[in-house]
Amino acid sequence: MEKNRNYFIAIALSVVIVLAWQFFYMNPRMEAQQRAIEAQQALEGEAPRPVAPESPGSTISGMLPGASQAEATQNREQAVAASPRVAIETPALSGSINLVGARFDDLKLREYHETVDEESPIITLFSPANTSGGYFTELGFVQSETSGSVPGPATQWTLESGDKLTVDTPVVLSYTNEKGVVFTRTIAVDEHYMLTVKDSIENATGEALTLAPYGRVTRYNKPATPSVYVIHEGFIGVLGERGLIEESYGNIEEEAVANDTATGGWLGITDKYWAATIVPPQALSYVSRFSHFTDGQPRYQADYRSEALTVEPGQTAEVTNLVFAGAKEVPLVDQYEEQYSIPRFELLIDWGWFYFITKPMFHLMDFFFRYFGNFGVAILLTTIVVKAIFFPLASKQYASMANMKRVQPKMEELKAKHGDDRMAMQQAMMQLYKEEKINPIAGCWPILLQIPVFFALYKVIYVTIEMRHAPFFGWIQDLSAPDPTSLFNLFGLLPYDVPHFLMIGVWPLIMGVTMWLQMRMNPTPPDPTQAMIFNWMPLIFTFMLATFPAGLVIYWAWNNTLSITQQALIMKRHGAKIELFDNIKSVFRRKPAPNK
Repeated sequence: MEKNRNYFIAIALSVVIVLAWQFFYMNPRMEAQQRAIEAQQALEGEAPRPVAPESPGSTISGMLPGASQAEATQNREQAVAASPRVAIETPALSGSINLVGARFDDLKLREYHETVDEESPIITLFSPANTSGGYFTELGFVQSETSGSVPGPATQWTLESGDKLTVDTPVVLSYTNEKGVVFTRTIAVDEHYMLTVKDSIENATGEALTLAPYGRVTRYNKPATPSVYVIHEGFIGVLGERGLIEESYGNIEEEAVANDTATGGWLGITDKYWAATIVPPQALSYVSRFSHFTDGQPRYQADYRSEALTVEPGQTAEVTNLVFAGAKEVPLVDQYEEQYSIPRFELLIDWGWFYFITKPMFHLMDFFFRYFGNFGVAILLTTIVVKAIFFPLASKQYASMANMKRVQPKMEELKAKHGDDRMAMQQAMMQLYKEEKINPIAGCWPILLQIPVFFALYKVIYVTIEMRHAPFFGWIQDLSAPDPTSLFNLFGLLPYDVPHFLMIGVWPLIMGVTMWLQMRMNPTPPDPTQAMIFNWMPLIFTFMLATFPAGLVIYWAWNNTLSITQQALIMKRHGAKIELFDNIKSVFRRKPAPNK
């Protein structure tokens, strides 16, 4: 077996994995451009839409209510001004509730800006239905023959109390139908992104009435930047015992998904950093659906309808929904799961397959961030902790490499002795490994086991909003975005922009240099193919990682630096020669001219 064979097999495998990662995950992001929002078709009206069949004994029609909408040609300011509203003002939210339908269709996130510039506009989450960017959440009821008209999209609510929705002042709305049934809606909000909507139905008629609560999150457009496979964007929900359900926009465009009856859970639409979800009454069973409609205004919709409620004469029934509309902050999402007993609400954040690594890693980084106030520093310290955890494995890896070097002369003797007899050579090498107590694959496993850690860290940096617009030092103002500098315009000294694929910034170059140095810690392999991989891999990785988030590139460069130091110490302890300086000299040593 040739020197360092298994080490280079592991490296080659890593290259294959990262190339696949680049092709399937990163290329869509590299090629993504801001798409201009196409002019929307006139909204011809939302016809009543069927949902899943009723449970036995129900008298509800099985239809979610429709609404006649104005054409979606107004700008946002005009649309907000065109309907009666009650303002929303909290530390985290600003906007208003549309009293027509009691819709949440005007909501901005005060703590988040569109760019790293604090003077840039704040994030707009919800917009009215008669705008091209319509996105809203609506709660209401499905009527029956006994209920009379019930609150729905076109209901004109009356403001009974509270001129502004704040953390300390809920608002109360009311609607009385033609039969004298009184609907009272109390809306409260916390200091973050959770709205509590409590409906009271007072039956002042002489007969029992039946109706069913419903809720929907409706959105006209997909996110402007296409999603990549590393993160889920689209429809999401935890539906009773069925658990987590995720559906992409593309899948729902092809076919709507009607989910089975469930009790408990939540559903909605999620973006990379933001989400809008409804938590139905947890004691009532409900059916839900993820749909895309093309009648009139094209739209995506996540909706549910609960089982029918019966309100006896002279009685009052209450129904409570929760609406989350805001930023997917990890501690806050976890807090809501515990505070409101929302089943697995933490899955609103896409932690990925390596959940058991990804989330603890985030909490470790968040701990360091809260102590030092810089997520870049938190990444560096987290890397040290990870290296400490993997130190026993790394020690075995480098010890195995040192032992392989130590027995190299004996291996050369075996090659000379057995010549082309590959079977005899293989048997002799295995005997040598046994006598010297060497495990030839010991150097591979530490590398392979660290790949999930790398992916988990990538998820943390790419997915969590805490990394969004988080600065490091110097020119890195957003650890979740690629290094903005480029070698090809001398890092901004030359007055022109370079193509995206040539954005090879300072940190990718630092990472490439540290990777080159790390590979020079080992002898150059005699096999030409392995030597070629050995020489080209740092350059390939430099170009590939240039498009990755800067935080991940900083992690890789720092991890390489620690690995070089660690390898030098361990190999020195085992008496193995450190090849770094000799290999660097050989790179720059002039080769003798061939004899003529």
